[in-house]
Amino acid sequence: MADAQDSGDAETVRLLARADELLGRLEALPGPTAQAGLESVRALTEVYGEALARVVDAAGPALAGRLADDELVGHLLVLHGLHPEPVERRVARAVDGLRPAVRERGGDLQLVGVEGGIATVRLKAGGCPSTAAGAAAAVRDAVLALAPELSDVRQAPEEDRRSAFVPLDTVRVRPAAAGSPA
Repeated sequence: MADAQDSGDAETVRLLARADELLGRLEALPGPTAQAGLESVRALTEVYGEALARVVDAAGPALAGRLADDELVGHLLVLHGLHPEPVERRVARAVDGLRPAVRERGGDLQLVGVEGGIATVRLKAGGCPSTAAGAAAAVRDAVLALAPELSDVRQAPEEDRRSAFVPLDTVRVRPAAAGSPA
């Protein structure tokens, strides 16, 4: 069954790439015919969005959740503003799913927040800089796969973990207040 899904995913990627290519070519053409073609694509997308909204309404919460878990259908739900799970929850799910693998390699991963179409994570990757770059790319890909409406995934600076130790020479005796016995 996984092989059928993998081949279906490969076919989906191929179809999406082909659609992207054709839309790019259409957008590059000058004139009213190209504009009419683009407007036709927009209208057809709206029709399919309305049809998808009706399917989600009829499906109920359990089936809508299962539909949203499918990568392709989930993307369509996001495109049409129909995804039943908030973007913050999907990003948290992606981060939670990656955290064990990052910790296994001596690092850590935390979601800082989602604001303005950007997810911010704190990633401490164990190992060499190339490992850190690979981990950052994997985090970005995983987050954007579940929340494609985001424009970016950024890394927060590592927390400053300075010691709470206060050197003795910095502690001063408070001078006596005026008018108080010394």
